[in-house]
Amino acid sequence: MSKILIIEDEESIANLEKDYLELSDFEVTIANDGESGLRLALGGEFDLIVLDLMLPGVDGFEICKKVRAESEIPVIIVSARKDDIDKIRGLGLGADDYMTKPFSPSEMVARVKAHLSRYERLKSGDRPKNDIIEIRGIRIDKTARRVWVDGTEKQFTNKEFDLLTFLAENPNHVFTKEELFRKIWNMDSVGDIATVTVHIKKIREKIEFNTSKPQYIETIWGVGYRFKI
Repeated sequence: MSKILIIEDEESIANLEKDYLELSDFEVTIANDGESGLRLALGGEFDLIVLDLMLPGVDGFEICKKVRAESEIPVIIVSARKDDIDKIRGLGLGADDYMTKPFSPSEMVARVKAHLSRYERLKSGDRPKNDIIEIRGIRIDKTARRVWVDGTEKQFTNKEFDLLTFLAENPNHVFTKEELFRKIWNMDSVGDIATVTVHIKKIREKIEFNTSKPQYIETIWGVGYRFKI
């Protein structure tokens, strides 16, 4: 029996959704606030989440972002917010669907079944797993070209991502600026290697707690840079 988590602060709506889902033989748990909803969502016990956006404490956007950083389970957003920007933001954070209130409970059940079926096919298929690098709180998904730092996704340009990934794949190895320039930009060192320094600075701003005392990318004075593990 599939387990569904409903995160919804309006009890009448949550109970209606629960009744319809239970009639379709789903096991349903309700959380009425953002904090408890997030805690349950990250517990790994559920197969799908029905998520409201306007919640006390932690809002639905933040919950969706944190869940997606940890899991690929389907997330269906249900919200009274009809603006396209909210839909775009929710789907951009990794939600699988967006339903605008009021909606037909039977339609919600149909969408739940469809997303669960799709998710099961993906899990049972031969789809290769994403190539992941994880080092001390940094998670680099090489396949999806995404980066999380302590669970929060950070946005990287293509070259920033390539440079960070290369260094992380070769930890404790000191590379000169010339070597990095040739590797990432595919050019000889006659190019402007100052661009390496600029990109290192931008990467540090996104991954380091204190850029003046970097714990990941070290500067080896007179030589180059090293990713420390």
